Amino acid sequence: MEKTKLIATLCGNSNEKKQVDEFVKNGIDVIRINMSYSTHEECKRFMDLIDEANKKYDTHVATMLDLEGPCIRTGEFIDGKATLNTGDKIRIYMNKVKGNMTGFSVNYPHLIDDLKYKTRIKLSKGNVELEVLEKGLDYALCEVLKGGVVTNNSKMYLPEIKINKKFLSTKDYQDILFAHENNVDFLTASAISTAEDVLEINDLLIELKNEHISLIAKIENKRAYEDLDNIVGVSDGIILDRGDIGIELPIEMIPSVQKKVINKCYKNGKLSIITAEFNSFLTRKMVPNRAEVSDLATLVSEAVDAIMLTSETSIGSHPIETVKTVKRIIEASEDSIDYSHFFRRSLNDEIKSITATVSSSVVLGANELECKAILVATNLGKTARIISGLKPPCPIIAAAENENVVKSMQLYFGVVPIIATGNNIEEITENAKEKITKILELKQGDKIIVTGGHPFKKVKYTNFMEIVEI
Repeated sequence: MEKTKLIATLCGNSNEKKQVDEFVKNGIDVIRINMSYSTHEECKRFMDLIDEANKKYDTHVATMLDLEGPCIRTGEFIDGKATLNTGDKIRIYMNKVKGNMTGFSVNYPHLIDDLKYKTRIKLSKGNVELEVLEKGLDYALCEVLKGGVVTNNSKMYLPEIKINKKFLSTKDYQDILFAHENNVDFLTASAISTAEDVLEINDLLIELKNEHISLIAKIENKRAYEDLDNIVGVSDGIILDRGDIGIELPIEMIPSVQKKVINKCYKNGKLSIITAEFNSFLTRKMVPNRAEVSDLATLVSEAVDAIMLTSETSIGSHPIETVKTVKRIIEASEDSIDYSHFFRRSLNDEIKSITATVSSSVVLGANELECKAILVATNLGKTARIISGLKPPCPIIAAAENENVVKSMQLYFGVVPIIATGNNIEEITENAKEKITKILELKQGDKIIVTGGHPFKKVKYTNFMEIVEI
């Protein structure tokens, strides 16, 4: 059973029902829906399919909506794309036009006010580069420094300037309301620049009195990385989009950026999620190259909470095969995790609560006694999250009565959330032990550690641990 969680991105297609079914059956923990390309009707359809698959396989796969944010994109092109040739001059129009090799429009009419002479503009994942030569009333004249193909709605990268576009658009606001009304589990704040952008979404969730949705900040541009400390502080976790930030920052910086993000998340007890880089799966090839496998194995050895598949499963040629292959690589790579290193490092942090102290003792006991599992009876999932941050080598079975609580724990390293009911800690433990024995195929004599708050539901902290022999 893999401890590193896996997120798959879903895109509408004729095979989506089977795709969702296969995602759930093959152990995907969270299914991501990109709101840059999805309508509310499509989202509702996807979520209904996820619910059906969860009931079919007795799973608790969670949902994640990825907000579009203040992303600047090109308009549409004649025939859906255009080839821009190096050395050519083209115009970027603020008014809506059908694009071609001589010019195209953007979805942000005030871009002309933000652009400056010599501003570099990148398109098509950085494969096309323009430079501003002059500005007119409603257009910018640019030179093509690096030519290539640009398609409809291509994302525009402007690492050299600050865009004054309002952070939350009407669409984003409506998408957040949709997430609230439809019990979405995770919300991703995309295209952020500072912690204030994250707080803007958080304030809206507070206004809606939504205590369920976890807010994950995506680091995908230079400005967000520069404010990383503050962003980590106001988020439930971080997604490092290595593809996008690799366009805005020098490519040689990305390994150190990745290391810094992982360490910041670990130190602050926040989720660390890294995007995968499997370009092989975007073609007809079904086998990743050695560099891609090695890259994923390195991430797993760092004990990140989750790996996120984006285009590999949304537009890739083999989404199901991708999931199966990545799961195999994760399983094989987890043998290289130095669990004792992560535990020793956590002991250097100042412990400020009873729950944190008991959690450390639980992990220490599990390590010394070679326990097969840690069983956490939880109301809200807090203790399971703390224990997850201590990186024990055995699974953390988090037993909760509430389905929302169970889904909220789906992204935490090593946590296997289950539904277990009972009026007291003893009843919940007994019900959970039956499920654990089946899930982990426990044998007579195997040991597990049980922890929680006693009396259950009456204390707000974890205050006991018990060694149980099967």
